Amino acid sequence: MKGVRTRERSPEGTREGGRRIVADEDAVIARVRAGEPEAYAELVRAHTAVVVRAAVAFGAGADAEDVVQSAFLKAYQALGRFQDGAAFRPWLLRIVANETRNTVRSAVRLRALAGREALMLGSEPLIPESADPALAAVAGERRGLLLAALDELSEEQRQVVTYRYLLEMDEAETAEALGCPRGTVKSRLNRALAKLGRLIGARGAQEGQEGGEERG
Repeated sequence: MKGVRTRERSPEGTREGGRRIVADEDAVIARVRAGEPEAYAELVRAHTAVVVRAAVAFGAGADAEDVVQSAFLKAYQALGRFQDGAAFRPWLLRIVANETRNTVRSAVRLRALAGREALMLGSEPLIPESADPALAAVAGERRGLLLAALDELSEEQRQVVTYRYLLEMDEAETAEALGCPRGTVKSRLNRALAKLGRLIGARGAQEGQEGGEERG
């Protein structure tokens, strides 16, 4: 997207859960609507990191930068329809998810797991120990197993895990981003975590077996 830089110094604001946020997003959005398009750069700077992580986690792979640029452009163009008082981030992430889906489908290519893993490294922990016993044992060296297992989830399961744990959104934000009730978030998350536990266990056992055969 021409004219909007996605790699700039963070604006003055506060931090929430380790993330930089705009001090008053409602005021910034009002400024943009009032004819001050340069104010949109504040929202871009504040949300670029989480948008990139979302695009990569949803499967954008090598096209992540294009997805991010397009998502910010589409969000800007749709800002007139943004509901006053609503949370900006879940709304933006819905656009990112849709843009990623369209990009992947049109490109008809596999997700770039290696690129996604590189971007995800460093966020500790991906899934808290309280989430599921089968996943509590996933340490840094097994992060690749988790990311590979995400590819085997359904799209809705992958999204709910990404929102709740990879992007560290709370249950209410996740429900808003997905456009579904909180009860649906809980049920999808439970099924997704159970499947992830089975997949990771199976992959770990397979790698252990292969390692033993190589040593033998």
